[in-house]
Formats: sequence, C-alpha cells, structure tokens
Amino acid sequence: MAAVGAAVTLMFLGLLLPSERVEANRTAMPLPLELEPLPRVAPAEEVLGLAPDEQGNELASTEADISLAEEIFDASWQEVTVRSGDSLAKLFQRAGISAADLHEVMRSGPEAKTLTRIFPGQKLAFQLSDDGALQSLRYEHDLLTSTQYTRTDDSFVAEKVVREPEVRRQAAHGVITSSLYKAGTNAGLADAVILELAKVFGGVVDFVLDIRADDEFTVLYEEYWLGDRKVGNGPILAASFTNRGKTYQAYRYEDSDGHVSYYSPEGESMKRAFLRAPLDFLRVTSHFNPKRLHPVLKVTRPHRGIDYGAPTGTPVYAAGDGRVAQAGFTKPNGNFVVIQHGQQYTTKYLHLHKRAVRAGERVKQGQLIGWVGATGYATGPHLHYEFLVNGVHKDPSKIVHQLPQATKLAGAEHKRFLAQIGELKTEFASIEQRLKLAAASTQSSKG
Repeated sequence: MAAVGAAVTLMFLGLLLPSERVEANRTAMPLPLELEPLPRVAPAEEVLGLAPDEQGNELASTEADISLAEEIFDASWQEVTVRSGDSLAKLFQRAGISAADLHEVMRSGPEAKTLTRIFPGQKLAFQLSDDGALQSLRYEHDLLTSTQYTRTDDSFVAEKVVREPEVRRQAAHGVITSSLYKAGTNAGLADAVILELAKVFGGVVDFVLDIRADDEFTVLYEEYWLGDRKVGNGPILAASFTNRGKTYQAYRYEDSDGHVSYYSPEGESMKRAFLRAPLDFLRVTSHFNPKRLHPVLKVTRPHRGIDYGAPTGTPVYAAGDGRVAQAGFTKPNGNFVVIQHGQQYTTKYLHLHKRAVRAGERVKQGQLIGWVGATGYATGPHLHYEFLVNGVHKDPSKIVHQLPQATKLAGAEHKRFLAQIGELKTEFASIEQRLKLAAASTQSSKG
C-alpha cells in the first residue's frame, strides 16, 4: 500500500504543478556526524586486487549491483533472481539443488516461512559443496536485510543479516517561482524529502494558499548509501523556509523520553494544534463563501469550507489530534469523516474515495484518514474541508491564526535542546550562506 501511495503522490504532483523553471542548488558536504563513523567499504577492484590495465584504465566490476553483506567474490555462491511465476521449488531446480535439501531448509524453523512469499526481483544465493549439496542459502528480503540458512550436522540454522548503510549528509537550497514541489525537484530532492519538508513547516505555512514567488528554503538531511548506491532517505536535520519575507527555522530534536519533533532555535515547537491544510500543496477550487452558487444543485447555498482539487486517491490527513466522531456515507457528502478535537473544535472531510478510519478511533495529526474522491454531490475529485469552533463554521484558511499557540521546551529539556543543536546550528548557518551565495552567483552569470 505504501508503494502504491508513493506512486500516486508522484503522479498527481507531476500533473498538477506548473513547469516554470526554478533556480535551485544542491550540494553534498562532508559534514561531521554525531554518530561514530561506519567502517569503510572497499570497492570491488580493491578487494579483488585488480590493477589498471596496460593503458592505465581502471577495470570496472562486471556486476553493476553488488550486495555488501555477502561474500560476493566467493565463486561457490550462485545467485538467482526470482521471476514472475517462480516458486521456491523452481528456483532450487534451476540451481540444480535436490528436493531433499529444499525439504531440510523448510524444516529449519519458522523463519523459513518467508521463503514461501518470494516476489519477482528478489534474489537468492546458494553455496554448494563439491558434490552439489546445499551448504548455505541466502534470501534477500530487501536491500538492507537478508536471512542466511547454513547447514549444520543434520539441519539448517537461520540467521538474520542486517546491512549497515553509510549515512551521508546532503544540503539543498531552492527559490520558488511556482511551487514547493517544483523547486524541491529542481534542487535534487526526492519526493519523500519534499513531503517531509512540507510537514515540518505545515503548522506555520499553508503550502496551498501562502506560497509566493521568491519564497525560498534550505534543507539539511540524511541519505543512506551502500557503496555507490543510494538506498534510502533519512530524516531532515535542519531547515529554513522564507515565506512572504518571514523566515522560519526548524531543528530536529529527540527529547529525553525519545520523542522526535522539530523546534525553532528558541525551542518553540513547529507543530501547531492544526495543520494549515490537510493535503500536500494542491490547488484550491472553491473558497469559504456564505453565498456560493452550488455547482450541482444550481441554488445559492453557503459554502462552509474549502475545496481542494486533487486526483482521486490523493492522501488526506487528520488536521489535528482527536477522535473520529463519524465516518460513513450520505448521498450529498459521499464518503466522509468527522473528527472531534477536544470540546471546542471539529473538522470535516467530505467526498472521499475511501475512508481509512472508523468511528471511535483516536487519530494523530498528519495521520492518513482517507483518499480524495468524487463521491456524493461532486462535479469532480476534490476534498471538501470544514472547520467548526463550538459548532459554528469558520473559514479554515483564517481560523488557524486564532488557535492555541505552539508549546515551548522549558527547564532542563530546553537546556538539553540548546546543547544538542548548538553545533548543528552553526554548521547550518554556514551551509545556508554558501548555498545562497552559490545561487546568486549562478543567477548573476546567467543574467
């Protein structure tokens, strides 16, 4: 489901956002890590002892993608890739391994059940004895984890192998001319990092209504690498966002209880009681209007919320912590969710394609509660979002300025926070200055 959601997110962001050019810069910097440095992984040429050829050209490995956790240079290992329609029996047969060995592996313990759920593209590696008997089997679950089954005297023993990726820090800067997504893409940011950046500042910036040309951002974040291959994105460590001339800064902080959140340099939480918008940087198709002409019924009826146009399947998030008061279907509203946030506040989400929560459930701010649709009286896929205070409808785009302010770290926790971000704050200021100078220099040379 996560993979499908990511694909849908990429699709609708690409379709909706303008294509104007955004000046942005990205750089990889050798910054010090708070963690102990990970052991260096030697390249294939060094491990094999390969030297440059007679012309001085380096010899490249014939394997484009080498697993770091396996003994890849041991010729006794045979690797096979799972194809569509493959079963474990077919893979063993293809590798020339007996059915008796397969039976022994499956009897090795509960871990062996994962071998019955193999998928195309996954890899298995076999190590055979001189007489062709299976000695070891390695099954790669994903890029970082695998299970190895090793023969003992009369059975196989399973052992989980976890690869430790190298953590690299990356920094990027962008200036917006059309949207945060377009600027982030031009700066070389992955979709996941762009979405995380929006969530970090989602309590102070409405990425649908507030964004203006010449807004800018700088972000410092982590990436995970296995050799020369990127295998994932880590958290944002520090970021700044300038919106309409006002700059917000955020630093990642893990408190003494192990909870992670983002705070301003003064220790004020970036999280507010409610998100400025329950979707990620989409377009508004209809604003709060007490005298709107209803597009379906063709009569004047108050429009007591905001309509966010988006493709069917776009994720919808809970605007704040609360309890699902209602979740159902009516002919006018289609699939809907109503969340009660304490005694005073209520939010409503209408015309959903599907609901992800049920009545009575507790939800957290930013939790997925459904997907955009066109159910009920809707002329096209969109989310109708309402905000009520003590039962009275309020304009969602304006009420957030009247809601409770952010909490602040205090006492020993505040001192701990300042000590933890001290060095990072200095480094981030230096990074931001360099990236802005580089962007200005690039712009000047083009002008």
